[in-house]
Amino acid sequence: MEAELIIKSIMGLVVILAVLMFFLFLEPSKDNANKKKPSIEKYESNTSTTPDFKSLVHVIKNKKSDAAELLEAVQLITKYYGVINKKLGMRPHPDFDIYADLLFTICRHKHTNKDIIIYFDRELGRLNPEYKKEINEAVTKGLNSRGV
Repeated sequence: MEAELIIKSIMGLVVILAVLMFFLFLEPSKDNANKKKPSIEKYESNTSTTPDFKSLVHVIKNKKSDAAELLEAVQLITKYYGVINKKLGMRPHPDFDIYADLLFTICRHKHTNKDIIIYFDRELGRLNPEYKKEINEAVTKGLNSRGV
């Protein structure tokens, strides 16, 4: 009689464990379907006003911004504010420090991905060919500072 009770208890626990395992593996599949990487498409603004540069910088510096917000901010910055002033001889213009900081911040952001970094790097390099070396250095510093 005691052995029969122990066997029934073990069988009941196995059934409960199987149900819990089923729910464990069922939930992540729903989350993966909802989480899609943002695609690199040009952002089309419905409004005719240009966004404020400081608000776009704030989105990038905000640690709670997700990948879609980062991508949108990067696309708007390159669209409206992508051209940097000419170099002062061999030195970069002081305004370039803001863009170098943005590159560094975007590389270190916890919700960034390779597509956003590559997009920002290529677009700034395309719009400012004389700053290509400085842009690459800022991206390299940002990526190296991430750690493993």
